[in-house]
Amino acid sequence: MQGAAAAAERRSRPSPDKADESSKKARLDLPDGHMKQEAACEGDGGAIVGAAYIQRVELAVRIDKQMLHCPLCTHPFKPPVFQCKAGHPACSGCVALLPFRQCKACVDGGGFFDPCPTLDTLVSSTRIGCPNVGCQWYVTYHEVTEHQKVCPYAPCRCTEPGCGYVGAPQALAGHLRTVHLVPVRAVQYGKVSKLQLSVSTMRLVLLDDDNCVFLMTVGALGAGITAVSVVCARARAVTRPRFTCKMWVNLETPPAAVANCGKEDMVLVDMHIRSISSPGAVVAAGEPTFLTVPPMYLVPAAGDGASMEVPLHIRIDKLSPWSDALV
Repeated sequence: MQGAAAAAERRSRPSPDKADESSKKARLDLPDGHMKQEAACEGDGGAIVGAAYIQRVELAVRIDKQMLHCPLCTHPFKPPVFQCKAGHPACSGCVALLPFRQCKACVDGGGFFDPCPTLDTLVSSTRIGCPNVGCQWYVTYHEVTEHQKVCPYAPCRCTEPGCGYVGAPQALAGHLRTVHLVPVRAVQYGKVSKLQLSVSTMRLVLLDDDNCVFLMTVGALGAGITAVSVVCARARAVTRPRFTCKMWVNLETPPAAVANCGKEDMVLVDMHIRSISSPGAVVAAGEPTFLTVPPMYLVPAAGDGASMEVPLHIRIDKLSPWSDALV
């Protein structure tokens, strides 16, 4: 009987090869999105193997918007979020204003607010896509308003007076070119571009590497002096500058005394680029946003000696990437 039982046990026990195949199959059948990490340590009696699974899965869900807003002030929740014993939530600002931190919604008035780490996790992990067309960023829900203040895709108005166009700055260049016949010139951050600007150009769009629109204006300040202005077209003109600009004009035929000193005669401006979000005059004498070019720095236009041009050099640099601004 004992021999028969032992034989039955051997038949029911999988062979080493089959056991190995079974373990391999188990590892191959892990669900998608799992990563298995194994660590083995030698000790008395053999190796001890531990397995840990790391998983990150995001779900697209629908949620009642009110669940993410404080019922007292109606502003979006941001950590820390509080909850009374009856389950009524409130933001930290509202709780601080309540006498003795008691919930007014509780009938007996005895509900005290305490921090709720679960709600903190919920509001911190809830993200939505930026509502601006073209922006691909997903932003934490309670940071959407701050993101929109600096989003490079926030819609802005056409810079031409009388035009009601509103759209993303990246689409503004095409609108100005096709509707208002404003010339467009491509530039690159950190590289010098040379432009031959006619004093009658009035408007020129500079389009950089990431399709940010810079509007250049040429105007007269009087006494034959020409002003060249550069501004950034974006929705929030009150936000801090994002770009710097160097513009200069060299004297094409310097006097002999200047030529012999070994230095170039030039006029130069190094400035922060201001932003505009609505139509209006760009060149403003009260703002350091333009380069003044005396008549002696102008050159005759090629093939037309009657008109003059500004032989302008320009370089635009980023102060910081867009991602610095809550994107």
